[in-house]
Formats: sequence, structure tokens, C-alpha cells
Amino acid sequence: MVSAGFKTDRGRRRNNNEDSLFVLPGHGIYMVADGVGGNNSGEVASRTAVSYVAAYVERHPLSEVSDEEQLKKYFMSCITETNEQVYRLASLDCENAGMATTLVVAYVKEGRGYVVNVGDSRAYLVRGDQILQITRDHTYVNELFMQGSISAEEAKHHPERNMITRAIGGEKTVRPDFFRFDLFSGDVIVLCTDGLFGELEDGQICQAVQLQGSMRELAGDLVAQANEHGGKDNISVICIRI
Repeated sequence: MVSAGFKTDRGRRRNNNEDSLFVLPGHGIYMVADGVGGNNSGEVASRTAVSYVAAYVERHPLSEVSDEEQLKKYFMSCITETNEQVYRLASLDCENAGMATTLVVAYVKEGRGYVVNVGDSRAYLVRGDQILQITRDHTYVNELFMQGSISAEEAKHHPERNMITRAIGGEKTVRPDFFRFDLFSGDVIVLCTDGLFGELEDGQICQAVQLQGSMRELAGDLVAQANEHGGKDNISVICIRI
């Protein structure tokens, strides 16, 4: 039995919320997006992305996907079409020019978890007292870290740590990452925007998971803690217990 809870908040420093989230528990689909762009364009980009993915899943039932290779192709096609949709909207309206969004989508089915992502919104897996970041941030700073040019501590405080290198709608084409992992009873998947992990260490996220049984209360607690630590950005969280 899978249970889920979610929460989104504009934070303490922002006037509006450019994050979006969407859950389709009947399909095992959960997603979070963090929009970027002037005016309200970031909100338009993130909302368009999650809505299009949801519509794609409704049009193309996942029950018809028979193996993991097909599943990967399914999500690659879904993300490609979503990128085209956001990119087209950005090119049609000058007010939305340059808008884009991160996107992380989780699919849970029969003891397996699948995650596809673009940008720096994250998926974590918490098992007992251990937390693992499933996704890799598509950011300039993470590229420097992976190359060994800077340390993990330097990456945390780098002035360009929020500069993303891949985004939905940022270019005509997009390269999502795809991950597959086994799931066991009691595991918790946490999807979140950088408004959460920008304020809380991974260990603090893990501790919150251990202390909260309800996924709805966990999502609310994580958002509250992020705000208590500064709330400098919009905060969105989806928590899924297996």
C-alpha cells in the first residue's frame, strides 16, 4: 500500500510561487517542477510541464507498457513532448520568452521505482536511517564538482550554485536522466525543489522522515523546517511511503 503527502509554499522571501506539483496516485505518478522566468512565466512553465505530463499519462496508459526498455522510451517521449510544449509557449508570447522549468517525475510500480528528471529538482530515497539522492543536479556547480574542480563544501556556497544547465523549455531539445531502483516496505521517496534542500541538509531530511509516520504531516513538517531555516525560495515536497 503506497501513501503520499504533498505541500507547496512560496517561502518567506518570494512574492509568488513558481513551483508546481501534481500527483496521479492511481497511475503511480508523482511530479514536482520549479519554474524560472520573468513576470509570472516561471509559474506558467512549471504548471504547463506537470499538466502536460499528467495529460500524456492519461492518453497513454502505463498499463500498456510491458517492459523496462519500453518504459524508458515512454518517459523519454513524454519529456520530449513536454519540452516542446513549454518551448513553443515561450516562443509564442514575448512575455513568456525565456521561461523554463525543472522537472522530476517518479513512477512507482510493483516494488520498483523509476525517476526521470531535468534540472535540479531532486528525488531522494530514504531507507531506515540512510538517505540517498537518486537524481544528479543539472547545474554548473555540480559539473564543477563532478570534474573535481571544487569540493562538496565549496559547491554548497558557490555564488552560481543555482545556475541550471538543463531545463524543460530552455532549448528545442532536452536530455533527461532516467533512474531505476528497487523498493521495499517502509521506504520513502522524497521529491522536492531546491527551496527544500537549499535550506536543509540531507541528514535533516532523513531525520524528519524517521520522526513522521504520516506523509501529509511529513511534507508539511519539511516545508515548515525549510521556512524556519530562511525560506529564501519557493518550497515544494512530495513524500511517498511504500
